[in-house]
Amino acid sequence: MKILKATCALLLATFGLAAGVNVRAQIAMVGDGGPGPVKAQHLKAELVALGPAIAPGGMQQVGLALTLDKGWHVYWINPGDSGEPPKIAWTLPTGITAGQMQFPSPKRLPLGPLMDFGYEDEVAFPVTIFAASTLKSGPVHLDAQVSWLVCAQVCIPGKAHLGIGLTVQPGATHGPAVGSLGEALNLIPKPLPAGANFSVTGGAQQFALTLIDGKRESNAEFYPYPTEAAANEALPSDAIVNAAEQKIEPLRDGVRLFIQRSPDAATMPATLHGVVKLSDTVAYDVNAPVVPGEVVAASNDSATSITAISAIGLAFLGGILLNLMPCVFPVLFLKGLALLQTAGSGAAENRAHLRRHGLMYAAGILASFWAIVAALLVLRATGSHVGWGFQLQSPGFIALLASLIFLLALSLAGQFEIGLSLTSVGGELAQKQGYTGSFFTGVLASVVATPCAAPFMGAAIGFALTQTAGVTFAVFTALALGLAAPYLLLSWHPAWTRLLPRPGMWMEVFKHITAAIFFATAIWLAWVYGQLYAAGDGVNQMALLLACFLLLAIAGWTLGRWPAKWTSGIAAILIIALGLAIPLSQTRGARGTGAEVTGATPVSAVAANSNEVVWQPYSEQALDAARAAGHPVFIDFTAAWCLSCQVNERAVLRSADVESSLRAHNFTLLRADWTNSDPAITQKLASVGRAGVPTYVLYPASTGSAPDVLPELLTKGLVLAAIERDAKP
Repeated sequence: MKILKATCALLLATFGLAAGVNVRAQIAMVGDGGPGPVKAQHLKAELVALGPAIAPGGMQQVGLALTLDKGWHVYWINPGDSGEPPKIAWTLPTGITAGQMQFPSPKRLPLGPLMDFGYEDEVAFPVTIFAASTLKSGPVHLDAQVSWLVCAQVCIPGKAHLGIGLTVQPGATHGPAVGSLGEALNLIPKPLPAGANFSVTGGAQQFALTLIDGKRESNAEFYPYPTEAAANEALPSDAIVNAAEQKIEPLRDGVRLFIQRSPDAATMPATLHGVVKLSDTVAYDVNAPVVPGEVVAASNDSATSITAISAIGLAFLGGILLNLMPCVFPVLFLKGLALLQTAGSGAAENRAHLRRHGLMYAAGILASFWAIVAALLVLRATGSHVGWGFQLQSPGFIALLASLIFLLALSLAGQFEIGLSLTSVGGELAQKQGYTGSFFTGVLASVVATPCAAPFMGAAIGFALTQTAGVTFAVFTALALGLAAPYLLLSWHPAWTRLLPRPGMWMEVFKHITAAIFFATAIWLAWVYGQLYAAGDGVNQMALLLACFLLLAIAGWTLGRWPAKWTSGIAAILIIALGLAIPLSQTRGARGTGAEVTGATPVSAVAANSNEVVWQPYSEQALDAARAAGHPVFIDFTAAWCLSCQVNERAVLRSADVESSLRAHNFTLLRADWTNSDPAITQKLASVGRAGVPTYVLYPASTGSAPDVLPELLTKGLVLAAIERDAKP
């Protein structure tokens, strides 16, 4: 690359000067020492000032202004892959000094396979002039020898003898920042504002530049300043590939740029100093040490490739499909059956009653999702990184959820009746508490939905958690409305219940079948509860939760033995409280993070002494080692409490076809267990535009390739195609 750039620069200069030998020396200097403007080849040059006078001990802004012919350009302080910037050599009277020439933020100027940095049309280069406090009043003349290189398809050097007169006058100030010089002063890159920060992570193939300024940025370009070592060379620093695409990743509070590292840079630079340009009018002078490491850009189907409107639409569709997930469908179907008992009458008051039930059910879902997103935003504001289903990483929440599911199962099995059971729907109790029951059924549907992830949800939630609070609330509201939509539509159009079977004894049978499903769910949650604890202690904790279940069964028997009596109700509440106290008093011993793994040795999909595939715990070191060894990598982001994860694993990832393909293509398999809170896994999820599990990411064998993010619900065909696609070098 360095040879290519040097050759191109030499060819440009040679071709541009082919009209004669030693043309630079033969180029006539234009101008007679006056301010100008003077006409040179393909541009006009002049010295300008913001005011005619300068005060003793004060300063004045002057500058070199260039007006270029269409299609021609001059260069920034770092010209890029070829060229050189304008220069000024001053001859100044005693008592007058000049600061360094300043350069406004440039633009990228493609030149074949290379990239230059510079300016087109019109540009000014400000210079601050200082006057000594002892300077006497009167006129002074500033003399300047100016040189430049102006280029299009060819490059032509030029020079001019310019000057400008000022008057030393006490109390003089410079005028308003107008004209080309005023515009240039406004475009000088500024220091980062208070509270903003800039960081650089340097990897084997690229630099990741992260600018945090408190607001989402969707555009950015980086221009490196020339290094001191490069200042004495014909070409600028080779830290980056100037012509490479700079990939932009908008962040909730800033922007991240991925810039290709130059293969000519044998060693990692200690710092990276340059300009981050956010728009035509906003640019910052940034400088940060380079921290070794790898940051993965979000994939094409992640949060960077969707808009707020599309994320809201995806969330609504995901909410509708969430009703079909195994965790939500029993609740929805029970509410649908409840409509059968009350939809027979066509009376207007009955229809209004059903609609109010539907609205209360939707309100329960909305309130629950708003509570979840409020908690997410509060945690995010405190610096915590959490995602969808974060509450299931809490042993206390799991214990409460398992106990609630167990109580519902007891009621559905007929041990006692509560407002959510089918036999009380339409009765006097339901007339008094039915709306409350519908509201809390919506809450229940929201709670039991958190272990599941429907299609479209991953990208929408991943996008939402990187946005402002307003966008985040909008996306989660759309998700809640999607979840509420099926029952809300049924309650608004009760005639549609004719599609369901007629009421009968089968409803009681189905209620008992649903009770069995809920008992199985409680057992599964008890297993998840044990998984949240360290090895060996999980069995003891499960036993405590089962003891809680025993007391809940006793409380249910009390309610069934003496129904509708306040004494039995109080006794049941006390027994339930005692039962819940058993597991909740022990949750402090839970692991706060997932298993720690520090090994970086790549392990292929095939065990050393068997044909079984081997999944090793995820760590960034293991990922880096596998990719450095040239292995394709499959990362399974999962959790014990994620039902969709368990279904995908057993139906697809453990299938003989998929395991055989993983072995054949020598994949390194990493399992990122998010059962417990793990900041490293949360951060990795965010880097691929996801905020929860299940998430499946394949890294191709080629180290420079972007990650391949699969949908939430897997099929064997989809996974096999991804393996074939990403195994190619």
